[in-house]
Amino acid sequence: MKILIVRHADPDYEIDGLTPIGRLEADALVPRLCPEGISSIYCSTLGRARLTAQPTADALGIEVKHFEWLREFSYAEVKLPYVEKAKCCWDLLPEFANEKRRLYDPEGWREEDFIKDSNVAECYDEVCRELDGLLAKHGYVRDGYNYKAVRPNHDVIALFCHFGVGAVLLSHLLNCSPYSIWQHSVLLPSSVTTVYTEERREGVALMRASAIGDLSHLYAAGLEPSFSARFCECFADDTRHD
Repeated sequence: MKILIVRHADPDYEIDGLTPIGRLEADALVPRLCPEGISSIYCSTLGRARLTAQPTADALGIEVKHFEWLREFSYAEVKLPYVEKAKCCWDLLPEFANEKRRLYDPEGWREEDFIKDSNVAECYDEVCRELDGLLAKHGYVRDGYNYKAVRPNHDVIALFCHFGVGAVLLSHLLNCSPYSIWQHSVLLPSSVTTVYTEERREGVALMRASAIGDLSHLYAAGLEPSFSARFCECFADDTRHD
């Protein structure tokens, strides 16, 4: 089985849609994704993800199924000492993260005080349960760190979603703390992350990523990757700091 996690294209957040560049990115995904043999497309209910998925769905003649649990993970909020109001959980200043010794532990991240005083773990678990429920329908049932290959297959499914929740999905599949993904990777707009099952012993499937945040379709279309979700490469740069 192959799972494709596709972030929405360059967003216009004010209208929950896509910028003109974003529409070009969504179109560029069509020749990238159509040869994959996708059998099912699942999508966030938010407009920017829906608009990204639709060109590929139209080209393949596949009906898109929309799920609330694939919406952006910004409803999971934390109160941090350096901001006045609660904010989304997946944007921590590096110096704050340095003080949290359990942050990158696959289970220990839940024990940090700022997490225990929030709804993050509950929201994280909800998304993971929904993902596992979906994978069970495709023949793979969660069993500890692996999946039981109840109905081994070569299905290819595409999940069109967002950076925050995409990192949740990836951390669950790869058995790591979500902060390992949130803090140290970036899934740029329209990027494609590929996760395969590996059934080295009959009935036991391991999830393994072969590509994270692939943007080859943009280069093929002559498009520059968006800066969205990144921060300044050097402090003196005239790009986003916060």
